[in-house]
Amino acid sequence: MLNRVQKRNLTKRDYVTLSSMIFALFFGAGNLIFPLHLGQLAGGHWGIAAAGFLITAVLLPLLSVLTVCVTKSKGVYDIGKPLGATFAVVFMVLIHFTIGPFFGTPRTATVSFTVGLAPFFPAKYQSLALLLFSAAFFGLAYYLSVEQSKIMARVGKLLNPLFLLLLVAIFAVAFSSPLAHAGSTSATAAYQTAGFTNGFLQGYNTMDALAGLALGVTIVTAVNFMGQTDPNKAAWVTARAGFFSMAFEGLIYVLLILLGAQSLGQFKLSDNGGVAFDQIVNHYMGNVGQAILAVLIITTCLTTAIGLVAAFAQDFHKHFGFLSYKAWLRITCLASFLTANVGLNQIIAWSTPVLMFLYPLAMALIFLSILSPLFHKSSVVYVWVVVFTVVPAVFDMVAAFPAVVSQSTFGQAMAHVQSFLPLASSGMDWLVPALVGAVFGTAHYLLLQRAKTSTGMEVPMKR
Repeated sequence: MLNRVQKRNLTKRDYVTLSSMIFALFFGAGNLIFPLHLGQLAGGHWGIAAAGFLITAVLLPLLSVLTVCVTKSKGVYDIGKPLGATFAVVFMVLIHFTIGPFFGTPRTATVSFTVGLAPFFPAKYQSLALLLFSAAFFGLAYYLSVEQSKIMARVGKLLNPLFLLLLVAIFAVAFSSPLAHAGSTSATAAYQTAGFTNGFLQGYNTMDALAGLALGVTIVTAVNFMGQTDPNKAAWVTARAGFFSMAFEGLIYVLLILLGAQSLGQFKLSDNGGVAFDQIVNHYMGNVGQAILAVLIITTCLTTAIGLVAAFAQDFHKHFGFLSYKAWLRITCLASFLTANVGLNQIIAWSTPVLMFLYPLAMALIFLSILSPLFHKSSVVYVWVVVFTVVPAVFDMVAAFPAVVSQSTFGQAMAHVQSFLPLASSGMDWLVPALVGAVFGTAHYLLLQRAKTSTGMEVPMKR
């Protein structure tokens, strides 16, 4: 199909549409509720917490988009390929199932329902209402993503502008009459002493660094359909549009965090950002605000769901071609529908430990990919860094599990060993080992380079 695409130069309007699509694919369920909740947790320390949050929720996703550009990759598989085909496939499957049918994609439906529609239903009918809503939600996501060539137009030109219009309306009303001065609100104990670190870790929950690796295939496909089939030109177009979309996303994050901190002047700390958003909008706009919020949240979650199910189907069809794109699309939509009916709190509780394991690996691979031209993508550098990163990542995963795992005999034994690692108390114990692995990997690579120079042998690398 791409062979029939007409090559052409992109206009400013094309870049706006592409940037809008990238923003919409990234900005979904967690991107609304987690920064708002972070603002409530951080209170008067919202600024330093926002700085940490922006690193993992904006900078890393931007770097993941740049990773796709630098390596000219077309999916998660290509990012992990320097470590071998087996690792690449396993990593791809883990990423896609995490941001896909196990956690990320179902969350788009549960957040939509919990924040936008649940207040309209009595408690005894909410399970049935969620069942019916999630069925309609993923049915619509399937319909809007089944034709790959139309995804950008449907998301970038239609759904995302509607979402932004509604969000601007809420911001205008809320900031014209703030509930409190954000700097004077109280912070929870954790944010009084470690606001930056906790904000950094909260950024994991957006899943955007992982999504950036997975959505690369959808973004590159959209760029190709725009006539940019040359890999170098496609990479430049993607990088430019990605920069603008991520900068705009960062601005919205700061406003949401500030709004969450201000809300403490009227409301107590909520269980999650969805509850807080519902309280804020109802305070300012009543039932009309609730209706606006319902449309807002459903729209942004639907755009992200479209991107996630399309990326899942595209990558799985490419690497497991015994099923068509449409067949994989049906599978991920059905699996996401089933998982969504577990409920939002359960999805968040069990997704956190998986993210604590995958995020360090994803960050390591992102930085390795960006720096890969410096060491010719040598596999030895990748191996050293990933091996040194994966061990503490396992410790973080076990510690983040619900009490049934983390407080078990096994969990406590793991926690004891973990306590000896630097930065363990802040959940960053993978950082020092990763840097040590980078030092050893670089030294190994330089020794191999020297051996190559003296003997003419090739340095082991993956292309």
